[in-house]
Amino acid sequence: MANDRLRDALDRSRVSPAELALLTECDVKTVSRWLAGRVPHPRTRFMIAKRLKEDENFLWPGAQRATDDVSNSAGMVQFYPTRGAVPPNLWDRLLDAATADVGILVYVGMFLTEKPDLLERMHKKAAAGARIRILLGERESIAVKQRSVDEGIGPETISAKIDQANAFFGSLTDVPNIEMRNHSTVLYNSIYRFDNDMIVNPHVYGKTAPMAPAMHLRKTATHGLFNTYSDSFEAVWRSATRESRS
Repeated sequence: MANDRLRDALDRSRVSPAELALLTECDVKTVSRWLAGRVPHPRTRFMIAKRLKEDENFLWPGAQRATDDVSNSAGMVQFYPTRGAVPPNLWDRLLDAATADVGILVYVGMFLTEKPDLLERMHKKAAAGARIRILLGERESIAVKQRSVDEGIGPETISAKIDQANAFFGSLTDVPNIEMRNHSTVLYNSIYRFDNDMIVNPHVYGKTAPMAPAMHLRKTATHGLFNTYSDSFEAVWRSATRESRS
């Protein structure tokens, strides 16, 4: 069914299909499909509605609700354009709320070491019965060297940072309920699990982790994104070269 509301809004705003194509970085044929009834992606809908000064739900009735339903069933709580955009208090809140399972999969995770009370909080959490697993990169692995090159910082830089991370977390190695290992896998995503919540930081070629997107996921009744990344964490854990020392 043709989207007459969108067509009328274009006319009222005196925006041509060609201008809309330029705004959304699409071709005019795609705009024609929208006018014919196809629903744009959420980010594109937002851009169009803002430009036309119309309510998104007016231009595409029900589209926002459908998107929310998909996100809810998949377990997506929030998407952030960069890891740096994740609110600092969210990390603290998720860690404080976790009582059973904390898992960290990174090469370095250096930003975590900036929290002055992190080690103390992990000690207390482990003493209360939570299982804490930390996976850092294996400094001499091919994957780590390549990642360092891909980020444009030289082949040894991430290895040196791993040394720092190992030193920082070293006091946790003999604490009951805390396990540390080093892995040699290609790090497609950094994963931070806090019971049934998780922050996933997908990596982008040529970009450092803070500049790559981040997703706040939550475990749902059905198999969703949380389960997918949880399975990935477990696969890396099983492949890790260093055995548990707790």
